[in-house]
Amino acid sequence: MGDVKCFLETERSNPECAIGVPSSEISSPNSGRSSQLPGLTSATPKTTRTTTTTTTPSRFIAPLPPPPLACPVPGKAAIVATRQGCLDLELDEEVAQVGHNHKRSNPTNHGGGGLDAWLPITESRNGNAFYSAFHSLNSGIGFQALLLPLAFTILGWTWGIVSLSFAFGWQLYTLWLLIQLHESDPETRYSRYLHLAKAAFGEKRGKLMALFPIMYLSGGTCVALITLGGGTMKLFFQTVCEGTTSCLANPLTNVEWFLLFTCTAVVLAQLPNLNSIAGVSLIGAITAMTYCTIIWVVSVTHGRAAGASYEPFQPKSDIAKTFSILNALGIIAFAFRGHNLVLEIQGTMPSIQKHPSQVPMWKGVKFAYLLIAVCLYPLAIAVYWAYGNQIPQNNGMLYALFKFHGKEISRVVLGLTSVLVVINCLSSFQIYAMPVFDNLEFAYTSKKNKPCSRWIRTGIRAFFGCLAFFIAVALPVLGSLAGLLGGIALPITLAYPCFMWIQIKRPQRYGAMWFINWGLGILGMVLSFLVIAGAVWSIVDRGIKPNFFRPS
Repeated sequence: MGDVKCFLETERSNPECAIGVPSSEISSPNSGRSSQLPGLTSATPKTTRTTTTTTTPSRFIAPLPPPPLACPVPGKAAIVATRQGCLDLELDEEVAQVGHNHKRSNPTNHGGGGLDAWLPITESRNGNAFYSAFHSLNSGIGFQALLLPLAFTILGWTWGIVSLSFAFGWQLYTLWLLIQLHESDPETRYSRYLHLAKAAFGEKRGKLMALFPIMYLSGGTCVALITLGGGTMKLFFQTVCEGTTSCLANPLTNVEWFLLFTCTAVVLAQLPNLNSIAGVSLIGAITAMTYCTIIWVVSVTHGRAAGASYEPFQPKSDIAKTFSILNALGIIAFAFRGHNLVLEIQGTMPSIQKHPSQVPMWKGVKFAYLLIAVCLYPLAIAVYWAYGNQIPQNNGMLYALFKFHGKEISRVVLGLTSVLVVINCLSSFQIYAMPVFDNLEFAYTSKKNKPCSRWIRTGIRAFFGCLAFFIAVALPVLGSLAGLLGGIALPITLAYPCFMWIQIKRPQRYGAMWFINWGLGILGMVLSFLVIAGAVWSIVDRGIKPNFFRPS
């Protein structure tokens, strides 16, 4: 409200204050009407006074000058003038800000309304830039980084580095888009990727486009983590017990190792909400950076493997070569994951008009992806330099480390690397399972109109763990489908954010942002279909032993 100028005049002069109140409403002593503006009540009781108006002041008493009332500072309102004086009613900015916060923190559109306070993603909103960095690191780096050198065996040095750099810049740009879109509506916080997709594309179309890739990416990643984590537990056990016959007399089967990993993950999953696993994400980020560093340092230290070649893999036909290249691009796309979680992470932060959540979120993401780049580039380049085309096609760099250096380096290093991989898999399981937990609890709370009890929440998470374990045992090949997973998740990472920006922000037609987002969005969708086709072709051409219910 702009500055309001009000003068308090005495009873000896004109009793009307210049704020637009009619004189008839404030000068009549017997009118019986309130002298205040409608909707405002005075704290003082109403009294009736008889006023004698004189035209000439007393010769002994000097007339009182009309004391001016200081004008209020901008941002405060309002001033009420009456016959008795002017009444200040100050509404501080922070009072209005409280209402603003309430609307943003408890969205009514696409954000779950009052249910947000009951769901694990938005149950706690006390996150900060550090939490953002921890969660982004944990979700953005992990076992998929161990598969990056496989892409170089197909693309070679030049195209491998170019593709990796282009994908890194592209996904960082779409991350920025999602962070900006989180609060694109002043009264709504889109704290889930699915809700933003519905707001951009419509209720039915958004659900159709985003629900399956999001759930497939979260659930498929958890299944792959069970496969890798259980297999790495077995490697650690064999490394520690090497040369000890009594220890290896009755080893656990692969299914039992998977079960052990799943039980550990389910116990850790009892932490109530996304903010409560910030420490788990920090541990997962540290372990991932550590084992990535150990692998590339060991590879460089021991020099090039005998017979290592850098000639790109040459399939039998041109069609097979094309699809192999597309599969390699899918592996690179799969290395940059976490876009299905960025809005969820930002939803754990407080947000007010002066301090929106996008500021600390972007700070945390920039720091996290700086560390991710420091880990991914040396790992991909140094490992490819050390082993060339001899990198195992199905198991990634962890098994290559045991294959090439199992006899050369100490068991302490091998055992430590295995333990770090297991801890990282357990940590990544928590953050990738959180959207699934959130959806299952949303189904319960929206039907029952009450929050999940501790036992219901425990049961939901145990159920998901059992389901993921069953799929890991029934379909143990999911750990080898990095290209296919990358192709399915590619629109979530590279295409949908561009289209959502166009739909919600409405950039100027034929402007720079309009061309950039349309171009990247269409390119992302085309690449997604081609990468999926290439991954399926590579699976058929190379062949994968299904081993249903017999994980090896």
